[in-house]
Amino acid sequence: MLTGDLVRVRVTHERVVPLYLNRDSRRWLEVAESLLLIFRAGVGMTRGEIADEIDQMFGGGGQATLVHRGMAKVLEDRAEFEVVAELPPEQLREKVFTAAARHRAACRGTRPAMGIPGIPSSIARRSFQRDAVLAEVARELNLSPEAILACLFADLRDENRLLRFTDTTAQRLIDRYNVALAQAVLLRSVRVDVEVRDERPARYRQLFRRLKFHRLVSSMEGTMQEGYVLRIDGPLSLFTATTKYGLQIALFLPALLHCRNFRLDAELRWGPRRQPRSFHLDSATGLISHEPDSGQYVPAEVTAFLERFGQVAADWELRGFTDVLELGREGVWVPDFRAVHKPTGCEVFIEVVGFWKRRSLERLLTLLPRYGPSRYLLIVSEKLKVDEAKREGLAGPILWFKEIPSAPELLVLLNQFLAPGAASPQPPLARDKSLREPRGAARHSLEPGGAGDDSAAAIHGDGSRSIDGELPERETLGSSQPSRLNQRPPGPKGETP
Repeated sequence: MLTGDLVRVRVTHERVVPLYLNRDSRRWLEVAESLLLIFRAGVGMTRGEIADEIDQMFGGGGQATLVHRGMAKVLEDRAEFEVVAELPPEQLREKVFTAAARHRAACRGTRPAMGIPGIPSSIARRSFQRDAVLAEVARELNLSPEAILACLFADLRDENRLLRFTDTTAQRLIDRYNVALAQAVLLRSVRVDVEVRDERPARYRQLFRRLKFHRLVSSMEGTMQEGYVLRIDGPLSLFTATTKYGLQIALFLPALLHCRNFRLDAELRWGPRRQPRSFHLDSATGLISHEPDSGQYVPAEVTAFLERFGQVAADWELRGFTDVLELGREGVWVPDFRAVHKPTGCEVFIEVVGFWKRRSLERLLTLLPRYGPSRYLLIVSEKLKVDEAKREGLAGPILWFKEIPSAPELLVLLNQFLAPGAASPQPPLARDKSLREPRGAARHSLEPGGAGDDSAAAIHGDGSRSIDGELPERETLGSSQPSRLNQRPPGPKGETP
């Protein structure tokens, strides 16, 4: 990702236009290849030494140097730097500076402060000898003075050493640089509107899942046949965590570039004064994604959650859901899971709603009764802090949870769908409150990429659990916390509640 000082743009009629490089230009291909040679041969060198080589090769100032530095930053992101030192640098500095203090005190002909013994006050005044200090510490640590110098500030950024570099081609480097320019512009966005048309269902599915994966707050309109319009809140529209959220919206761009027919328009706040500006990008611009077109991303850690549920619900199978369910013209819904009853084939679609998804909950509660499937279930965090009065108006079925959903209680809700003629059951009394709701009340639809689409559950390798939609907090999969059922038993036989 390019930093702000490396972004090359011009502003024309209040529109920010990145100065993309021609990927077929012989001049820029030669520059890219020269930079690649420096990084290929730079394994073992410090970051500062690599920067010096780049300066020596290209030198000077002006716009061209800005390009070189920007392309070098792209390559730096493909490199792995580490602190390489025989001893922790902070411990080494403590020993060297302490020895230097003793020697300086001796040079002044006075006993050092803090009562360090061994230097008589009658010693003759002499000049400070840096090499003597290094030699003393080297003897104490059984190292050479050269090794002491090499390790002394090894934890500074410019002293980190290049361990590995992921190679690429000159043309792909230019492509990546061009995408990085567009990503840097999007970091200043207030709102991003995206139109995608003429794509296969699998592509839409991939795009919506990426919206969820990057936890972007957005809404959606359209149909599979006509295409979709996504309205994404930009980082500068938020009050907090703008840097982290801006990074997520920039990381979504490579997935969009895989689409054949798209248009992106962004409202920006540009420059130190954050003046209103606009940014446009479409498929005719010619940007090429650096990410492989590998289809929908499915975290491997989700398997851990499925296994937990399988331990208590042998007759049910919980699968990650990848299809797109259209909700009229109000958008689409990509549920997090689909629960399948093995003996009967009964299917129930499940969505997890985290504590940060108040607006998403309202959307789902509104759209699912009107356009959603006949069987669905919402798992809602109590941290959403829904007022008790409003809870009585929420449609079910809803499983409330604090830290993690209760698998046995989820099983109880799922089994209610097996009743003859049962569709989505209505909520009965909760354990401590009656959560009744009027027929036809709103339910939450977490659309992929919609304001509620980022509540997909992700199970992490460290045992923690986050539900897409918020960066700062996560909910952990650990000790089970009591959750509350919000459900109403099915009506009389043959009657759909």
